[in-house]
Amino acid sequence: MKKVLVLALALIMILGMSSTAFAFDPVPKDQLKVGFIYVGDVVDLGYTYAHHQGTLAMQKALGLRDDQVLIQKNISEDANCETAIRELVDQGCQVIFGTSYGFMDYLAEAADEFPNVIFVHCSGDKAEYLSKPNFGYYFGRIWESRYLSGIAAGLKAKEIGNNKLGYVGAFKSVPEVVYSLDAYFLGARSVNPDVTMTLKETGSWYNPTAERQAADALLAEGCGILSQHVDTTGPVVAAEEKGAFAVGYNADMSNVAPHAYLTAPVWDWSVYVTDTVQKVIDGTWKPENSLMGLSEGLCGLAPLSANCAAGTQEAVDAAKAKILDGSLNVFSGPIKDNTGAEKVAAGQTLTNDEIRGITWFVDGITVG
Repeated sequence: MKKVLVLALALIMILGMSSTAFAFDPVPKDQLKVGFIYVGDVVDLGYTYAHHQGTLAMQKALGLRDDQVLIQKNISEDANCETAIRELVDQGCQVIFGTSYGFMDYLAEAADEFPNVIFVHCSGDKAEYLSKPNFGYYFGRIWESRYLSGIAAGLKAKEIGNNKLGYVGAFKSVPEVVYSLDAYFLGARSVNPDVTMTLKETGSWYNPTAERQAADALLAEGCGILSQHVDTTGPVVAAEEKGAFAVGYNADMSNVAPHAYLTAPVWDWSVYVTDTVQKVIDGTWKPENSLMGLSEGLCGLAPLSANCAAGTQEAVDAAKAKILDGSLNVFSGPIKDNTGAEKVAAGQTLTNDEIRGITWFVDGITVG
């Protein structure tokens, strides 16, 4: 009986250790240092700008000093990321955010090397990394906002009598790009079944020259409305200069293209970052794969401009209400891909995980 009792007590101790071994101690707020790694510059008015606005909002909300928020910007997705990570660790950061897809492997490797530092990656998709006790993912259901922006594009295409949409995308093989442009196109087709769309790939998240070249090529092919999954305002500016229209991304781009800009799917990264940093302070942070959307306020749609077609606000509001109450799911069947194969059957709705694995293009999309 004593042996059984001893074994039972040992098992309780082991289970207790397994549940607490990976817990992080609270960090006094005045001793906290938070690191951020940006792929671009905070003045790009796009992806990095949006992230930085979230960083600033977090700093203000939590009352952190400037010397507690350390930023590495213009970091390429290669060994430079490893260097940036080491510099932030050396400067005493207890938590480090990597904000670009290509930082994922470097952050995961650093998580092994620096077990006392928390690493959080934006947009990652390798499930095996979530087993690391100091590593987490965050992203959003941006396909909801993309769909709404597609409604604005589809109605404007109908108004101007040009149903050729153009899309500047970073990588045609990365699911984040593919499901985003698919959702945009499905939104456009929900109000204008006659639209088609051409995708041109830049091969980089942040390459102002390539983004502008792709945009110019789409306009030369007769596209009347551009959209994008790249980091700068290049496609929107190109549309402005050619008398076309554009849907931006990441931030409100109305100031750089007042005659072309319609709207943009946007992010409020502070919703996640502020909560996460507070958990680090409180000692309650745990690894997670966070995916928030319209309902949580992480994703949204920038205000519609006066360039939008009549009735756009009403159509967007109606669709948004249905997304929020669950009666509209962006990837509900029937949906075929651009080879004619059925990808989502009638009555079927893809799960979040299935959506995040999409590598096929909706029927009506051409990869140029």
